[in-house]
Amino acid sequence: MKIVHVTLRFDAPGGTETNVHELSRRQRAAGDDVEVYASDLYDEAQWDRRSDYRPIVDGVPVHRFPVRKRLVPYLTMPMMVGLVDALADSGADVIHAHSHRYGHVLQSTLVAARLDIPLVISTSYHPADRREPPLNRGLLRCQDWLFGMTAYRTARAVVTQSELEARLLREFAPADRLRIIPPGVDLAEWQDAGSDPPAGVELPAEYYVYAGRVASNKGLPHLVDALARIPPSDRRPVVFLGKDWGERSVLEERARRQGVDHLLRWLGHVPDRRTYRAVLRRARALVLPSEWEAYGFVLLEAMAARTPIVASASGAVPEVLGDGERGRLVPYGDSAALADALSAVIADPVGTRRRLDAATAWVAQLDWSVSSERFRALYREVARR
Repeated sequence: MKIVHVTLRFDAPGGTETNVHELSRRQRAAGDDVEVYASDLYDEAQWDRRSDYRPIVDGVPVHRFPVRKRLVPYLTMPMMVGLVDALADSGADVIHAHSHRYGHVLQSTLVAARLDIPLVISTSYHPADRREPPLNRGLLRCQDWLFGMTAYRTARAVVTQSELEARLLREFAPADRLRIIPPGVDLAEWQDAGSDPPAGVELPAEYYVYAGRVASNKGLPHLVDALARIPPSDRRPVVFLGKDWGERSVLEERARRQGVDHLLRWLGHVPDRRTYRAVLRRARALVLPSEWEAYGFVLLEAMAARTPIVASASGAVPEVLGDGERGRLVPYGDSAALADALSAVIADPVGTRRRLDAATAWVAQLDWSVSSERFRALYREVARR
């Protein structure tokens, strides 16, 4: 069976990017003919387009297409030039498009409908940001309904990562097309017992870690406020793992005003997986104070690393953390509760270990191989139909 994955970015940092990478390489290793079609965009926030990508990544051929920036903000999605013709000539038995409110999903839909090729869409749905002006939120909701009436009615399966995401999509997508397939984690990768980072990476003796984009929707100002609320003798630095999407200077200034700027350590995007694993494994806790997470892939990595978790109860995070059974949950934006939870990781070792044990047992069921096989079964099903 030939599977073509279509995604905006590939071989770049991000949750969707990790998902496509893991599925494509595992499906190809299992015997399917798998290719990835992606744009030349590396960083969407800075609109960083590159030409030095590898043509084959972990055995998977990757085809790149120039991307054109949206002409009408919040309404017209980025489009890949030449994607429609390439998909039509691909010989795909199944097209698997990834993301919501993106032009390449509509382009994939056009080809699937015209040539009667089974289409699967993984949404990674994100509701309109509450900080957006009312007009922008209205336009984003129009896009939701546009996708519901076109792409999701054409697709033979619309895949969500969580029950919450499925519940939100039922408002505008056909309920009979929805499937829930959680993402995975490479458990074998995390079995490496080493915890010392490679030479050249300086870390505090004890620290909390944040892993993800340093972006406006991640609730990081509340993390700075929480550090300031912790008694000075109990404070620990926060190491930031992830690319700056324009928020670092804002956070540094906020921390400076509260006298905790010396507690912020910036590693940026860390492509070396051994270094990344070591930093996450040695942390006293992973903190994820986001306003919204469609799933929170880094939560699974923290579980595999046996790193305690403190996260805001937003999006699908409570579902992933078992309503607090597998990590500490705090209300989004409540810096006092966040400070208390970070302190409790150390002050309440019994509760911390109980959550760690529950997280370890749960994540053992979520290896990427399980997710990959569930998608392969879904491809066979939609191809038969």
